[in-house]
Amino acid sequence: MDGARLMTVAAMAAVDAAAIAGGTPGIALMRAAGAAVAERARTHLPMGGRVLVLCGPGNNGGDGFVAARLLAEAGYGVDLALLGPREALSGDAALAAVEWAGAVLGLAEADPTRADLVIDALFGAGLSRDLDGPARLALEGVRDSGRPVLAVDVPSGIDGDTGMVRGFALPAVETVTFVAEKPGHLLQPGRGLCGCVHVADIGTGPAAFAAGLALDSPAFRNGPALWNAFFPRLTEASHKYTRGHALVLSGPATRTGAARLAARGALRIGAGLVTVASPERALAENAAHLTAIMLRGCDSADDLDDLLTDERINAILAGPGLGVGEATRDLVAVAAAAGRGLVLDADALTSFSKQAALLAAHIADGDAKAVLTPHAGEFAKLFADTDAVAEVGKLEQARRAAAQSGAVVVFKGPDTVVAAPDGRAAINEHATPWLGTAGSGDVLAGLIAGLLAQGMPPFEAACAAAWLHGDAGLRHGPGLIAEDIPELMPAVLADVLERLRG
Repeated sequence: MDGARLMTVAAMAAVDAAAIAGGTPGIALMRAAGAAVAERARTHLPMGGRVLVLCGPGNNGGDGFVAARLLAEAGYGVDLALLGPREALSGDAALAAVEWAGAVLGLAEADPTRADLVIDALFGAGLSRDLDGPARLALEGVRDSGRPVLAVDVPSGIDGDTGMVRGFALPAVETVTFVAEKPGHLLQPGRGLCGCVHVADIGTGPAAFAAGLALDSPAFRNGPALWNAFFPRLTEASHKYTRGHALVLSGPATRTGAARLAARGALRIGAGLVTVASPERALAENAAHLTAIMLRGCDSADDLDDLLTDERINAILAGPGLGVGEATRDLVAVAAAAGRGLVLDADALTSFSKQAALLAAHIADGDAKAVLTPHAGEFAKLFADTDAVAEVGKLEQARRAAAQSGAVVVFKGPDTVVAAPDGRAAINEHATPWLGTAGSGDVLAGLIAGLLAQGMPPFEAACAAAWLHGDAGLRHGPGLIAEDIPELMPAVLADVLERLRG
């Protein structure tokens, strides 16, 4: 599903409405959804096993009624428990309940210890309040029983648009959702509670799907299909000057390692030339470690301005180990004014704490092709005086930050979000916790700079770098340190280029 479109809760409702308006009865969609749930349930059940289906009062519960009927007809033992009175059901959920011939228990009567599997069909992705009362007590009982859970749409208690937990959420081993993944399936903590996500086609059709997508700013699961068309490919005419020149700004003596990590990442990802711009007092320190990467002296914003008279330098990275304060802000202003590819990370971001508007002005004045790469702490400081830090979920926060800064924002973390000023966004789950190590983010910034140097647009370069960075981490696994990541790039690139050729 790499590169697949994601769909918000409102867009999914529009898909259902469009399908129904186009002649597909709502109960037909519900029967298809319930059948998909029953099919996945059978893969978790022994022959003749027993299942407990927890149904809510809405359409999610209707899906549960359908799944319960089909499993019972297939010879499985089924207990069904409903939140609220059966008579209160309406619409398609009421029709599905009529087709269920078995007993309907109250939630308090449900005994998960009798079941081999629990199907959580209480609430779907559109839950708008915290779980409490009988529903929460029932789900806590399932959790305490240790029985495996198959969730319908999302685990009850997960916000489908943000992945946030509303009071309580029951972890699932698998989640069956319909038509398309929701952002909450990929954003934490929702992703960690969904288990494997299975997307089922319930017959809504392409016209209804398009009607839903028309409501959303484009959001994607990050993967090669998303940036394939823009990924650098060499030809027989390629040489180091056609592959771009990335400039990485180094910090002072004893703080140079981060810049070298980033520079190594830029070189390994394919930039034809990489130069480290170093303070004079750190030249010897940097020279002792650099070979293929070139080295130039740079002690001030004026020195940087002089370096940038070389128009072959087409991507600039500032931030790792650079230092926080006015001198760094001056360097960023010069780099932005050059109007080239620009990656700002670490100290370059912290130097603009509560001054996001000033940074945006620098980016706009130079028409820089800019990418900002904050982790959560840097994001909170940089955008502290904006609505990007509101409680709206990570995807919307990143979108607001990108729109306000005029830059692509890579909001890093276990659920890295890449957002562009035009509203496009991608969520990256192709990664591993082993990447949470000192210097890993510096390498990521270097990978982005290297791809910008090779001509990739900022959004696609950031998405590709996040995925490739994650792939390197997945390949290495335990014991990973930042120095390993650039050295894994040849194998990562060989595989991704083979995939893109296919």
